[in-house]
Amino acid sequence: QYPRQTSRCGKSLLCAVLLHPTLTMGKTRPASTPVDTPVVKEATINLHKRLHGIGFKKRAPRAVREIKKFVGKEMKTTDVRLDTSVNKYVWHKGIRNVPTRIRVLMERKRNEDEDAKETMYTLVKYVDVAVDPNTGKKVKGGFKNLQTGKTTVAAEEEE
Repeated sequence: QYPRQTSRCGKSLLCAVLLHPTLTMGKTRPASTPVDTPVVKEATINLHKRLHGIGFKKRAPRAVREIKKFVGKEMKTTDVRLDTSVNKYVWHKGIRNVPTRIRVLMERKRNEDEDAKETMYTLVKYVDVAVDPNTGKKVKGGFKNLQTGKTTVAAEEEE
């Protein structure tokens, strides 16, 4: 057996790459936006893998919970609000036959309520992948070749 390759801190080489920025071979992470700024992201959520092994009569309610969990983790907010279009799309084939994937638009917004615990909340809207957003016409291909995580910083609304 060859000796295990370790880093300067004595841990594995994977730990060395993650913990020591000098060993990342010049690659830098993209700068993440601060948690208190409004952001808009678009992502595809694979519900099929999140609902594997779930009983038929619990699939659609669990799908709604899994969407909220995914969006909360992605947008770093605990207050996640689903638009009615998301709920309609999840339930449109019944409680058992939940769609395998859903494309959503996630908007992190400021909470206008003064007595709210969180300063930000996330609003989730359904994006129809069968319609081209530029022309409004139906397109083939579905979820193929869609980028996940288009991040744009939302412009502050002046009041």
